[in-house]
Parts: sequence; structure tokens; C-alpha cells
Amino acid sequence: MQQIKYLLNDSDIPRQWYNILPDLPAGMLPPLHPATKQPVGPDDLAPLFPMGLIEQEVSPQRWIDIPPEVLDILVRWRPSPLIRAVALEKALGTPAKIFYKYEGVSPAGSHKPNTSIPQVYYNKKEGVKRIATETGAGQWGSALSLACNFFGVEAKVYMVKISYQQKPYRRVMMETWGGSVTPSPSNETNAGRKILAENPNSTGSLGIAISEAVEDAASRADTKYALGSVLNHVLLHQTIIGLEAKKQMKIAGVDPDVVIGCCGGGSNFYGLSAPFIQDKINGAKVDIVGCEPASCPTLTRGHFHYDFGDSVGMTPLLPMHTLGHTFMPPSIHAGGLRYHGMAPIVSEVLRQKLMRAEAFNQIECFQAALTFARCEGIIPAPESSHAIRGAINEALKAKEEGKEKNILFLLSGHGHFDMSAYEAFLANNLGDFELPQGEIDRAWNAIKDFPEAKEF
Repeated sequence: MQQIKYLLNDSDIPRQWYNILPDLPAGMLPPLHPATKQPVGPDDLAPLFPMGLIEQEVSPQRWIDIPPEVLDILVRWRPSPLIRAVALEKALGTPAKIFYKYEGVSPAGSHKPNTSIPQVYYNKKEGVKRIATETGAGQWGSALSLACNFFGVEAKVYMVKISYQQKPYRRVMMETWGGSVTPSPSNETNAGRKILAENPNSTGSLGIAISEAVEDAASRADTKYALGSVLNHVLLHQTIIGLEAKKQMKIAGVDPDVVIGCCGGGSNFYGLSAPFIQDKINGAKVDIVGCEPASCPTLTRGHFHYDFGDSVGMTPLLPMHTLGHTFMPPSIHAGGLRYHGMAPIVSEVLRQKLMRAEAFNQIECFQAALTFARCEGIIPAPESSHAIRGAINEALKAKEEGKEKNILFLLSGHGHFDMSAYEAFLANNLGDFELPQGEIDRAWNAIKDFPEAKEF
């Protein structure tokens, strides 16, 4: 039989995370304090994060040890499988080999526990009793609730209202693990009340939910804040995906020509691609592709500039590709990709031309997801459908050119809690949203006077 699954033993789980900062040819800009416009220091971050995570956020070390207590939990589902999509290859009639790293095997059904487990561990270690966070589609809120359950910490989740309404079983999942879930914007915070006063029918955004969670954490002595993407330490934890994938591709006997992931805040894309970006820095011929929604085109149409990570302006100013913190993305079903900014590391990787970005419309992504589901059997999360669209396009390009190609993409989670999206697609009730340039221009006006993202 042809081998299609490439599995690692429990003993093969990576013992360290990979930090790309020492390897970036042009380095990276620091976050700035919004009042002083000076680089943010550890003391500025201490009200929100435990020192163990702050140290990782600014660490110059290439390799950072994963604590045994974290490995003891991660090994329950890691290493995750690498699978060759032979049925999809056959359906496409492509000479390309398509491999996907599947993160839907985690208890939360996505890649998010790779960082929620260590984040809660470091909080617990420093005596934190309660953690506040936001969630878009619910994957991160589920993962944090899971981790808090394991370590006996209280979880408070502000869930983007449109996703709260579209994905009720994500809420039930969080509550099953003991999390408390509030639709955002809410009347529980000043940030939420401000948004509702301006727009009582607001469907919410990740930026708004972040504002509420940050305010919650900053106002209570027993509470810290946890973020599911964007920040350096979050992306660091996700590199376990790519480190496993490199081992598995060696078992398969091939090197990837193209590495693809979907991009919202940047964590799952970076988690798979970071070790391959390191190879590219060292001379490897590998194409790194980030795929985002055309309705929230941060990488493809955003500005590289300093901007707030939230909608109200409570976070440090981050150097990132952004549509502007006041940008309100349309209510597409890929809720985890509806974020106005991109992780500073991913933004820097794009700026240094170590990757490229593509944007896809909602319908073409669901078409790709349906093709994948009917070939491979797994129903993908709507977010992951963007990576599948990118992989299928690369496979069809290889067919057109008559060239063999090794394609690796990340299936960041399953879509079992997203069936309302598939129901709408199958009933032809989904549409595409062409984002007018005027929407981007309006949001840009709110940040154009911030410091430019250039050498500090």
C-alpha cells in the first residue's frame, strides 16, 4: 500500500520552540508605548502578562525550552499527523504531491491549544487566578477554556457577537470546560459600552473584543490577559507545528516547494512556516504563501505602519500590516480571519520578502473546502479553506505547467462547529464582499499620523 500518513512517536515531540528573531536579516521593530512613542519595556507589559511570557516576547534566543508540564499535556494529541492528500491529487489530475498537517486532532479541534496550554501554565506558575481573553470564531476561546480547566484557572471570554450568534456550540464547548462567555461588544466594559453607544447593532470584531478583554484584565488584580495570535510569544508556541512537519516531510522523502497557511492574526500560518522560513533565509528554494480573505485583506491591501492591536486603543502600538484599528470587517464565516492587523513577525517576514500573500473571496474558499471534504473526508474550518484554496491553485498551476511540485499546507482545524456556514453555502445563501478602497482609506485616516514603521 502507498503510504499516505506520516506519523511521529510521542518521543519525537519537539522539546524546544523556534524563535525567528535572531535570524531575520533586517531585524524587527519594537512595539511603542502609545503615550511616549518609546519602545515598550517589560514593566509596561506586566499588568497584562506574566513575566515568563514577557521574557519570551522579547527573547533573543533562537531555541526556547518547552516546560515538561506543558509537554505532558501537549503529548496527549501531539505530534499531529502529516497526511498526503492522494484523493485530492487524483481529483485534480495534478502531478503535484499535496501534503497537509492536520491540527484538528486537538481536543479543541484546532491549533490553538499549542499556545493556550503554555500561556495558562506560565500564568498559573505566577499565581494568576483568572484570565480574560477574546475570541473570533471560538477556536481560541475554546482552547483557552480547555487550558484553564487543566490548570484550575478561571477563564473569561469575550466572543465576537456575530460568531456568538453563528456558532452557538462553540460557546457551549467553552462552557463545558468551565469558561464564561460574553458576546462582544457588551455592557460589561467601558470599551463595549462606547461601541454600543455609537452603534447599538454592532456585530463586533476581534479588535473590539480585544479592547474588552484588555480592559477586564487591567482592572482586576487577580486577572491577566491572554491573546490567541499576533504577539511574538504566541507565534513562538505555534512553531511546534512546523518543527514536527519538517521531521515528517523527511520521512516522506521530499522537501516542500510551497508552504501555505491561512492568515488572520498570523499564528497558524507562522506556526507551520517558521522553520521553512529559516531554511529560506539560509538559501532554500521554498515559496512561502499566506492566504487571507479578500474582505479583510491585511497583507495584500493594508499599510505597514504602527497601529493599535485593538479597536479602542488600549494596547501598545505594533509595527504591522494593518487596515487600521477602526476598520470593521464584514461578517464572513471565517471569523478567525476577521482581524484588522497582522502579527508583527509575519508583517516583517512579508516586508523582507521572505513570503508572499494572496487574498481569496469567501465562495471560492468554500468551493475548495467542499472539494477537499468530498475527496479527503475531513470537513475543514472556514479559516483553513483559504489555505486549501491556495494549495489547489498551486496544484492546478503545476498541472498546467506539467511540473511536479511538493505542496505543504496547514489544515488548522475541523469545521464540525461551523456547519451553519456550510449550510448557507450549500443553499447558495453566501455571497462575496468586494471591499471598497474607501473603507480602507477611512480606517487609514485614523492611523496615518502614528509613527511610521521604519527604523527606530
